Amino acid sequence: MSSDIIFIIMGVTGGLFLLIILAYYIISKKMNKSDYKKIQKLQQGTRASNFSSEILYQKLYVTYNKIPFIKRYILKLRRRLEIINIDDEYITRRDASKVMTKALVVLIPIITITIILTHTNYLIMSIVLIFELFMTDSLIDGYVDKIDDKLLKEQVDFFSEIRHAYHEFNMVEEAIYQVSQDDEKDISRQGEKIYEILISDDPETELEKYYDVAPNSYLKEFAGVSYLTKEFGDRKVDGASLYLKNVDNITQEMQLEILKRDKLNYVFQSLSFISIAPIVLLEPLKNWAISNFSFVESWYVGKPGTIVQIAILLITFISYILVRRLKDNGSINGNSHTTENPWQAKLYKKPIIKKIVNLFIPKEGSKEYRKIQKLLKDAASRSKIEWLYINRIAAMIVVFLCSLIIFIQLHHVAVQFVYTEPTTDYDLIGGLSDRQKKQAMEITKEDNTFLDKFKGDIDVTVEEVKKAVEKSKYYEDATPDEIDVAAERIHEKLKTVNSEYMQWFEFLLAFVFAIVGYMGPIWLLYFQQKMRELEMEDEVMQFQTIILMLMRIERVNVEIILEWLERYSNIFYEPITRCVNNYESGPWEALEDLKNDMTYQPMIRIVESLQAAVEKIPIRDAFDELDSERDYYREKRKESNERLIKRKGMIGKGIGFAPMICMFVGYLIVPLVFIGLTSMSTSFSSMSSSNF
Repeated sequence: MSSDIIFIIMGVTGGLFLLIILAYYIISKKMNKSDYKKIQKLQQGTRASNFSSEILYQKLYVTYNKIPFIKRYILKLRRRLEIINIDDEYITRRDASKVMTKALVVLIPIITITIILTHTNYLIMSIVLIFELFMTDSLIDGYVDKIDDKLLKEQVDFFSEIRHAYHEFNMVEEAIYQVSQDDEKDISRQGEKIYEILISDDPETELEKYYDVAPNSYLKEFAGVSYLTKEFGDRKVDGASLYLKNVDNITQEMQLEILKRDKLNYVFQSLSFISIAPIVLLEPLKNWAISNFSFVESWYVGKPGTIVQIAILLITFISYILVRRLKDNGSINGNSHTTENPWQAKLYKKPIIKKIVNLFIPKEGSKEYRKIQKLLKDAASRSKIEWLYINRIAAMIVVFLCSLIIFIQLHHVAVQFVYTEPTTDYDLIGGLSDRQKKQAMEITKEDNTFLDKFKGDIDVTVEEVKKAVEKSKYYEDATPDEIDVAAERIHEKLKTVNSEYMQWFEFLLAFVFAIVGYMGPIWLLYFQQKMRELEMEDEVMQFQTIILMLMRIERVNVEIILEWLERYSNIFYEPITRCVNNYESGPWEALEDLKNDMTYQPMIRIVESLQAAVEKIPIRDAFDELDSERDYYREKRKESNERLIKRKGMIGKGIGFAPMICMFVGYLIVPLVFIGLTSMSTSFSSMSSSNF
């Protein structure tokens, strides 16, 4: 290369270098301008320097939303968390992703362990995995309930701060605004929402909307009392602010509820785990029993052990559902449990499905129809009667098909047991050495050739089997007695193999199980109804607190009290709603109908006091005993909660420990005792016959 070309290249390179320096200088000058610096500062405030869990959860949310199965649970989480987070998209996504991640962290190891322990039994593995998928709903509900409990505890501090702010500003809306400035707490968003309602052009309409989405009844009460105080003004009662007295009453209610939830969580925290423990303990228990008591291996591997295993899993499934329903403390807004358009509604819209479902639904106005409607109301279920019958029909079909699959699999297990069981006449109690087991498996392998030859021929005789055995090379040196024994043994195995097919009574049993599945949703409603009856006293005492707050507010009448009772009722929702709707046509008559609908005496007394307040005396005088005996009712409420927790705990322990007891008794003790005694009896009989 000539020196001229080298100088040209060097010149071009130097020129490019100078251009780069010049460009850098110009760009840096522009970057130092104030606008760009502002943008940099804004970015620095939002950019995470290192690892950020907030960003991770946002990315995980997007990922979860793309996975078909997990997407269903994410959407369900959104519906519940949106209520708590007041439609804050960022926080809703973060919390939904966080809850889903925690659930997966628990479930993935359990599913992995299940597959490892049950990989040899596909039937049991399938049942357990389906049950564990069902557990996902309960697990997610538990995590959301914790968020709800945290919000309730924040409300206690929030209301305490409201007292101080109200003393300072003497204005309800200003006090709420001042206390709601802490962005770190979930309750602050609720406070801001209530503040926006109070200063809106139409607070009454906005308040009604908030009642539908409030996370709990205590925030509804606070919002309602704040609105009434702003609308009608505050007044002094016994030298203290009526508004602050009402806030104190709500705070005391919340404190009682927090104590109740904490105690219920303590009582039930281990019951849910105990109720599902047999899922992961069945296989280890079986392996331990076989390794220590080899004579029970045939029972565990065969059909009897499989049937008991499936029965224990079903008991576990039912117990887990009942324990979850029993623990339910109604912590989240009831409307959040159901969607406006669930899968049942979508299915019912299809003309063919609708015609089929309508064949099962009782005629409207009939005694059976009214009975089902009443059951749904008494159980506080948000399901429509059409959805209930879709659930019943779906349960019936699923149970019938699963029963047939299980029966077919049991026949397969019985046939496989014949083909794989070591063939020997050893003493069951003694067990087998490795050499004996090898010899026994050789005999089994040889027997299997005859089973394959005669399988399906139900008319085969011992003589035909004997002729085939005599021609076998394996038995060419055997004595006539040994051939006779082998022929009898093979013939017995053939009878077992040829009899393992679907029988008519198994189809009948599948229909019986299907009927049980059809009745399952109804029985679950009855159970829920009984649990609601346990909480009837608690709801009436909540009504007393509401009346105590409203009775001293000016211009509050019986109709307003009924509307408030309707808003916060659960067990008595239906009759109170009917009374509110009929109130305009005649207050006394509407209340009389409400009283006739009641069977619970404390609720009847409340209705009678409302009747007295309609025509005879002021509301304050009608419920004067609530104010004078306030301390008594508070102590009674505490004692009522104690009794409720105790009763729920006793029922929960009985249900929760049932699967574990069934597992140890039915799957371990009974087989060991029964097979051990049978083996000993056989051994003694053989010893006695040999002595003669």
